[in-house]
Amino acid sequence: MAFNRSLVLVTLMIGTSMAAIDSSIVNVSLPVIQREFDVQLDVVALVVTVYMITYSLFIPLTNWLKSRIGYYKLYMASIILFVTGSLLCSLADSITFLVLARMVQAVGGGAIAPTSLAILSEAFPKEQRGSAVGWWGIGNVMGPALGPTLGGILTQYLGWQSIFYVNVPIGIITIWMATVHLRFLKQIPITKPAFDVKGYFLLAGFILLLQATIIPFASRFGLLSWQFLSCLFMTVIVLWQYIRSSKRPDALLDLSIFRIPEFRRPFLIVGIRSLALFGGMFFLPFLLQGYLGYSEIESAMLLLPNALIMLVTRPLSGKLADKGLIRNISILGIFLLSTSFVLFSIIDIGSSITFIVFSMVLRGLGISFLIAPVSTALLNSVKSEQTATATSLNTLMLQLGGSIGIALSSALHTHLLSHYESRTGIHQLAEHHALQDGFLATAGFILLALLPAVRLPQKTRKRLVNKDVLG
Repeated sequence: MAFNRSLVLVTLMIGTSMAAIDSSIVNVSLPVIQREFDVQLDVVALVVTVYMITYSLFIPLTNWLKSRIGYYKLYMASIILFVTGSLLCSLADSITFLVLARMVQAVGGGAIAPTSLAILSEAFPKEQRGSAVGWWGIGNVMGPALGPTLGGILTQYLGWQSIFYVNVPIGIITIWMATVHLRFLKQIPITKPAFDVKGYFLLAGFILLLQATIIPFASRFGLLSWQFLSCLFMTVIVLWQYIRSSKRPDALLDLSIFRIPEFRRPFLIVGIRSLALFGGMFFLPFLLQGYLGYSEIESAMLLLPNALIMLVTRPLSGKLADKGLIRNISILGIFLLSTSFVLFSIIDIGSSITFIVFSMVLRGLGISFLIAPVSTALLNSVKSEQTATATSLNTLMLQLGGSIGIALSSALHTHLLSHYESRTGIHQLAEHHALQDGFLATAGFILLALLPAVRLPQKTRKRLVNKDVLG
């Protein structure tokens, strides 16, 4: 069946943008939601944390669901569930109802990104995937770029409910476009494998232990506390049991994919990048608002150049990857990203806005040059039947890596702040030194990605595309 690749890409971009914006638009409205339902901060935080945990729990299922019902039905069901959850959120009359509706929304959201990336791999040959991933990635960039600003405007003028029901018309458009432009996916064979019950519950247990205990305990009690170490021990045991269980033929995720060196290298970069980016992002509000004294709106405006430069350069980085520069662009991205964190470490009260904006632009360039080439290398490293596993693992690593990065940064910041306060006795000076060390630690950590990056391919060989599927 013939199809238009450009319209396939647009369809996937719209769905991804909707989910990505929603991931950041909610945070701005939390104070308003807290006041309306008259609940404590830790209760309203469930609106975000429950979404993140449910999102992570559903990601591993996408590989099995792809084989069971196919990409077309999976993508359609994901969008429909996400839109339904959004509508229910907008109608919530209690915090309990809102949290439950966010769970419905997360089930759909957890499948959108990995399914979209897998569909791109089916629709585009290897020599065009870098550009496709670059354009598709604009949808993910729109989250941090537009989410906070859009959320503030909608909440102020239309109420917090509007941040959810705005997804309904976007979702309807996505569903209509998918019915027209993604029909070619129906031609992909469906195998209907058995469900790996034991494997899923072990993996779900690992994710729950990691996000519900390890991460908050690291921030609350410290990395050397008995609470953290005991939970870490249990988490490692559950993960070990899952790895043993995954050797079965009907395993939920085929971990034999890690035997492929060409897959391991970009996957390792994804993990390092995720920890560093989310961890480094944790320090920025403390720098801009806590230390430099900028307001929330001013801070959002200072962060905007980072997102906008990513928006502009993502397609370029993808095109350069297609031209055989995967390794070079990735290495450049790592150095730019590390340099940006070094610049953040030297920002002081006397620093100009121009210098801060330049640092943000450099960070955006680094992220842009790192994401599309690495994603392209990861997709091109596996066979067609392994694509769903690769994209599921990629999305799961992004989610879990980000959570771990935030937890480690929070624990590090708390430790450094306490250390410098005991030495200086001046909170503002201690905060400055703690932020400096935190940014420098992030800059050094991201350089670890050079180890796998120098062994990335410059250009991957073309794969013969399934003519029965692509027409």
